Amino acid sequence: MQLNTAFQDPRLCHSLLQRLERALDGRSMRFMEVCGTHTVAIFQSGLRSLLPASVTHLSGPGCPVCVTHDAEVAAFLDLAGRERVIVATFGDLLRVPGPGGRSLKHAQAQGARVEIVYSPLDALSLAAANPNDTVVFLGIGFETTAPTVAATLLTARRRKIENFCVLSLHKLVPPALRALLDDASCAVEAFLLPGHVSTILGLQPYGFLASEYHVPGVVGGFEPADILLALCLMAEQLRDKAPAVVNAYPRAVEDTGNPKARALLEQFFQPADALWRGLGRIPQSGLALRPEYADLDALARLGLRLPEVASLPGCRCGDVLKGRIAPPACPLFGKKCTPATPVGPCMVSTEGSCAAYFKYSEH
Repeated sequence: MQLNTAFQDPRLCHSLLQRLERALDGRSMRFMEVCGTHTVAIFQSGLRSLLPASVTHLSGPGCPVCVTHDAEVAAFLDLAGRERVIVATFGDLLRVPGPGGRSLKHAQAQGARVEIVYSPLDALSLAAANPNDTVVFLGIGFETTAPTVAATLLTARRRKIENFCVLSLHKLVPPALRALLDDASCAVEAFLLPGHVSTILGLQPYGFLASEYHVPGVVGGFEPADILLALCLMAEQLRDKAPAVVNAYPRAVEDTGNPKARALLEQFFQPADALWRGLGRIPQSGLALRPEYADLDALARLGLRLPEVASLPGCRCGDVLKGRIAPPACPLFGKKCTPATPVGPCMVSTEGSCAAYFKYSEH
């Protein structure tokens, strides 16, 4: 999150709360954010306790670890069990439970070569240091992180590091929003759009929200005043029956996004169907490596497949990600499922809504 004290000014926040109440004028509003950083920011700042009672905050599929599908975790475990393969992953993925409750942490404890890295370039360095092994980087995340993976693939080609590849499970935010709105049970009235993702995308890919579904979408920052301003704009659009997609985070997001980053993505990736926890298979919502980069693609290079697997028993992460329930409505929440003993990924990641509820509520 960017630190900007001007956007934390209590007087500014108070005036924005008053503006929000005027715009609502007694009406209710159900908004969903689709960004893990927004999830944490809203809880951490205490905004939830300050919002009018008529405003309902839903935390959607904006946490990369949380939307990782059971079948994808099974593929991670498949890789970890292979000879002469080193799995390179971000730390949060290590504890995500898969089939039978097993995780990469369990595989690591049983001797699998699983290494935590802090960037894709770290994984490339790992490959250079282990020329007799194949290093597979687990590529998860949205449009924000995918360009860094593309840049790493470009570097691998230029440096001729041939024992490196990526399992690309990157996901695209706009198709997920469409899938949510196509669900008859969806009660979302407005979206707080992700600031980080929007630095890459700009506004155009979200245009369908207003033009087809008549739902406001506001790109917001992460300070309290950023979020409150976005909520004001949503409420005013709903009041005026004038839905639009607008940028309320201009100090970081250009309306046109980042064309260079998108060009790099297009060079290496192409849209593909993808599995999302809770949402299932969404057409053209993922990024697969282009055929000309098959040597860098773990799926093609290692003959890897995403198997059919059963969902985690009792876990309702999927319903949380769709906004159907709040985390405390899950019977496992705070009992069998805690950050120390997570049953599902929404309790694993620091950006997960279950973890946020647990940390910042009475639990």
